Amino acid sequence: QVQLVESGGGLVQAGGSLRLSCAASGRTFNVHSMAWFRQAPGKERDFVATIRWIDDITYYGDSVKGRFTIARDEAKNTVYLQMNSLKPEDTAVYYCAADSRLITKATTRPDYWGQGTRVAVSS
Repeated sequence: QVQLVESGGGLVQAGGSLRLSCAASGRTFNVHSMAWFRQAPGKERDFVATIRWIDDITYYGDSVKGRFTIARDEAKNTVYLQMNSLKPEDTAVYYCAADSRLITKATTRPDYWGQGTRVAVSS
């Protein structure tokens, strides 16, 4: 089992920045990639970004390219999501995920989910 604990959510004004963290613990040697998804009220959960642990290759959803950056601290087994130039439409609950395979935008059921952290962007 892998446990994922997110932190860093909050309320920010449009144009501002936030950094989310996701700490992984447990059987992390099985993890191949970690990712962030988000779910806005009344909408489906959407892919935001993923990072592959073996080489730190990253992929992003179209709506966040150029504004969000996913990165990993290998020593801490922690993945970060730096969110800049935030928009009201970025308001959502952000979920961390981990999988023994590469998580992509097509992934709907990763091996592990975190509990989510709420981000609200005011206009």
